[in-house]
Formats: sequence, C-alpha cells, structure tokens
Amino acid sequence: MIKSSIPQGMAPPFARYSHGVSWGGLILTSGQLALATDGSIPEGAEAQADLIFSNIDLILRDVGTTKNSTLKVSAFVTDRRHMAGYMVARDRWMRDVPHLPASTLMIVSGFTRPEFVVEIEVMAAGPDV
Repeated sequence: MIKSSIPQGMAPPFARYSHGVSWGGLILTSGQLALATDGSIPEGAEAQADLIFSNIDLILRDVGTTKNSTLKVSAFVTDRRHMAGYMVARDRWMRDVPHLPASTLMIVSGFTRPEFVVEIEVMAAGPDV
C-alpha cells in the first residue's frame, strides 16, 4: 500500500502532491524547499538546508523511520557559492548516521521563488525492509 506523508509542523505542499511517499519498504521525499510554517524563508544555503533537513526528519518520522535509513540524498543549489553552506548542513545532519548514503549535488538555474537557493530530496529504506 502506498502511504502519502504530509506531516504536521511543516508548511503544506505548494500543490496537489505529498511531501513524501512510502511503498514496499521504499521512501521518497518530494524536493523540499526551505519554507517555514509562518511563510518565511531563511537566508543563505546553510540555514535553508538546516530547515529542509528538519522537515525531512518530520517526513521520515511520519512514515515510520529516521534519517538512519537514508539511502540517497539529492540536492540542488542555484550557484556554486551555495555548495559549501549546503554541505555543512548536510554533514551536520548526517553526523550520527551509521553509514554513508549515495549523494548527488547539482547546480540549477533556479526555483519557484528567487529566495530559495537549495532544494533537497531523500530516498530512504522504510521500516518494513
């Protein structure tokens, strides 16, 4: 059975999709942007990535797992200068994870609003694997 995840404690999706889905032991998050519940957007790549990873924690918890089950992290930044801030936040988030996941980092031309400089999605193993 496919389970959609739209956890409390984070801004709702921008349209008709869920923040994450789980199916057959696989969890996929939608690309997450740094939108706080009050509508604000943190300034800078590191602060945005910190909020995004906090939201990913909420999604993973909602489907019954944690960041320790992360298989792959895919990130997108709007400029090379944002790579360092993103990587600091990613390394902090992954600090206690007992394995190194696969990773992709791409530079893209932009997102839905110019204030967003980072987008992150995660693939994880679910609790029934």
